[in-house]
Amino acid sequence: MASFKLNRYTPYLFLVLLLMCSLSAEAQRSRRRRTGEAADAVRMDSLRTDSLATDTIKKDKTPLEAPVDYEASDSIVFENGLAHLFGQGKVKYQRIELTSDIITMNVDSSSVYACGVKDSTGVEAGTPVFKDGDDQYESKIMRYNFKSKKGFINDITTQQGEGYITSEATKKGSNDELFMSHGRYTTCENHDHPHFYLRLSMAKVRPKKNAVFGPAQLVVEDVPLPIAVPFGFFPFNSSYSSGFIMPSYGDETNRGFYLKDGGYYFAINDRVDLKLLGEIFTKGSWGLTTQSNYNKRYRYSGSFNASYLVTKTGEKNLPDYQVTKDFKLSWAHRQDSKANPNSTFSANVNFSTSSYDRRSLSSLYNPSMYSNNTKASSVNYSRTIPSLGLNFSGTFNITQNTRDSSLSVTLPDLNITLNRIYPFKRKKAAGEERWYEKISLQYTGQLTNSINTKDNLIFKQGLKDWKNGMQHKIPISATFTLFKYINFVPTFNYTERWYTRKVEQHYDPLASNHTKRDTINGFSRVYNYNMNVSVNTKLYGFFKPWKMFGDKVQMIRHVFTPSVSFSYAPDFGAERYGYWKTYQYTDPDGEVHTVEYSPFAGQTFSPPGKGKQGAITFTVDNNVEMKIKSDKDTTGIKKVSLIDQLSANISYNTAATVRPWSDLSTNIRLKLSKSYTFTMNASFATYAYQFDKNGNVVVGDRTEWSYGRFGRFQGYSGSFSYTFNNDTWKNWFGKEKDKKKEEKNEQENTDREDENRNENEEDKKNATRKQEDAKLDPDGYLAFKMPWSLSLSYSYSIREDRSKKINIKSMRYPYAITHSVNASGNLKLGSRWNINFSSGYDFNEKTISMSTVNISRDLHCFSMSCGLVFGQFTSYNFSIRANASMLTDALKWDQRSNTGSSITWY
Repeated sequence: MASFKLNRYTPYLFLVLLLMCSLSAEAQRSRRRRTGEAADAVRMDSLRTDSLATDTIKKDKTPLEAPVDYEASDSIVFENGLAHLFGQGKVKYQRIELTSDIITMNVDSSSVYACGVKDSTGVEAGTPVFKDGDDQYESKIMRYNFKSKKGFINDITTQQGEGYITSEATKKGSNDELFMSHGRYTTCENHDHPHFYLRLSMAKVRPKKNAVFGPAQLVVEDVPLPIAVPFGFFPFNSSYSSGFIMPSYGDETNRGFYLKDGGYYFAINDRVDLKLLGEIFTKGSWGLTTQSNYNKRYRYSGSFNASYLVTKTGEKNLPDYQVTKDFKLSWAHRQDSKANPNSTFSANVNFSTSSYDRRSLSSLYNPSMYSNNTKASSVNYSRTIPSLGLNFSGTFNITQNTRDSSLSVTLPDLNITLNRIYPFKRKKAAGEERWYEKISLQYTGQLTNSINTKDNLIFKQGLKDWKNGMQHKIPISATFTLFKYINFVPTFNYTERWYTRKVEQHYDPLASNHTKRDTINGFSRVYNYNMNVSVNTKLYGFFKPWKMFGDKVQMIRHVFTPSVSFSYAPDFGAERYGYWKTYQYTDPDGEVHTVEYSPFAGQTFSPPGKGKQGAITFTVDNNVEMKIKSDKDTTGIKKVSLIDQLSANISYNTAATVRPWSDLSTNIRLKLSKSYTFTMNASFATYAYQFDKNGNVVVGDRTEWSYGRFGRFQGYSGSFSYTFNNDTWKNWFGKEKDKKKEEKNEQENTDREDENRNENEEDKKNATRKQEDAKLDPDGYLAFKMPWSLSLSYSYSIREDRSKKINIKSMRYPYAITHSVNASGNLKLGSRWNINFSSGYDFNEKTISMSTVNISRDLHCFSMSCGLVFGQFTSYNFSIRANASMLTDALKWDQRSNTGSSITWY
């Protein structure tokens, strides 16, 4: 029976043995083949594919959740359940990847050991690099277990946020936390030999979350400083998070020692945040500030800031004791252009009490803030209805002068505009356009409500103190062509104003200025109109220089544009309109005086003027250009502007009985370069000075021409500026660049970059920096780099000085010149030093304006800056702080001078 059973299972036994032998032989051949190929990469899919491991190694009760892939560029050796990987070994398991020159895997315990290899010079290379998802660690020796996800790491280096954490001995937990001893934290990129670091006795690091450490000491340039903390906390969240804000400290003479800008930051959500800050002084002053930023993608973004200050100066119960309360409100809102193509909303609010900038430390240490006496705020909304061609806009404006606390408020300022329409144009046009189809009209309406007051009285004003009104404008025009070359443009303008009050005046000997004013509330309608006809054309003149002067200049063109226009308006000062009224009174000498006034004067929209208008205006405009051969292209032509514009205009009022001629206005504009245009406007008075019966100098009825003079020059004002830099002298006087040498240098730089491609990342940065420093100029010499710029601006004004006596012979006042010069510049000394400065000089006051000098130095991990202010607000400030945003408020030192005694407020 037993023999029968043995014979029955014999084929199956032989089949199993044959299959095992074939698998074993195939595994041996594969291992010998791959081990012999040292230069090729070797990859083994999994420990489970090895039949030897299946037969000889006892299966673990808790197998790995996924296959372990491993490879090496040199060789893989199996020995007693261990897999030794030599030469750029790599092990992958799920999201984990380990690379090192030497890796030993224990198949039984699912653990791995990795280390680097020292070369002949003793430098260790191919050290372990461990990646777990997005986290990466560098070390010298590493032990890790795939099952427990724990390990021991020696000399680890990991980057968390903006800083680097290194440690001599580290234990990795199953939840990816790192327990370190004898570590250090730095934000210096050269983390092997940092310029500064915090020496950590022990620390626990949760990657991309935070780090908690025990006693730590600050070390700068390998010198331990007597600065230590018992414990610390570093957040590493890549997303926003709430947290405390460290305050800055200092001393201010009038208010004492202070803590400033400390508080808490609230990360509310992805769209909005909130920052609450406070400041406190030892002599009782304090302040609160709230700041918020908001952003909704493709819709809008903005920021909000509100501050409240309570300032106490002097000693309590003494006459010099004073308590002031100030506030500031700023709001900036921007709408994305993609949010709504037919409507826009924007806001730029900057409002504060007049004494806020005198009390705030931020303003005292910023010369540009406390020297600015004018602030403007505006909120704007606009809406377009394309189907109707209608545009609507509303504005809220506030302008304040902190010097005298005056305030100008406009709430609201509404504007309605109707696009140009052609009411007589045929919907289905056939043939040529009729003359009446060219007639067009527009509509513009404006409603405004404004007040001028003091900032402490704004909430005490009533509705009767506001000025309001509405204005409508309807221009009707058309353009016709006469004799093919003359443009004929008739225009009719109608303007109507609506008022809510008017002021009647009467003589009252007991009232101020003997005038009694009665305000009458009610609706009033005022209108006026005028007509205008303009005729203009263009005349072209060409001149080609003679060949004896060469062929550089190809052609000169002169464009002459004369224009004549006639405008007419009736006398809206006539009694029948009621826009102007009179009253009479008799003075103590018995002389009767007539006073003329308008009940609508002083309103938002001025009433129509008096007098009949029938003005003829003459205007001439000139433009001169020339075409020259291009220096770079022998066949190219370049156009150069000689006189961009030279114009003059004067008018004659046919309805005026006295002084019908207007003053002569002239304008010239020259394009001196692509970036600079010189413009000058000047006017010449037509009528000469004369003495009245009292001996006073007045403008007479005789023209300057009747005395044989062209006209009395009344004055001119203007300004110009220019910026000098490294390329200025080269562009002015330098020779052309040698293109061949430039191409050669560019090719050499490219070859150098190709040679450095196999270097590590840090070496590449250093090589690039050295390569940029060693660039050659077109002549083959080492290029000297010191970027600089100097901007000079000159402003001037020439006017008649009527405070002095007139020259009786020439009947001319002496001219007074007001001019000043301003300069600002930048100088970069090397790659780390930077100097900015600004100053000016007033030639009339013979004083130097407020001058500032700012010097900064990049210290790699730190930044150092020094600011100097000269003049009325003389002060200085010095600051050195870490560049990392997380440490900029913690590792810093600020020293500022006390400006309280040097500031004079008017």
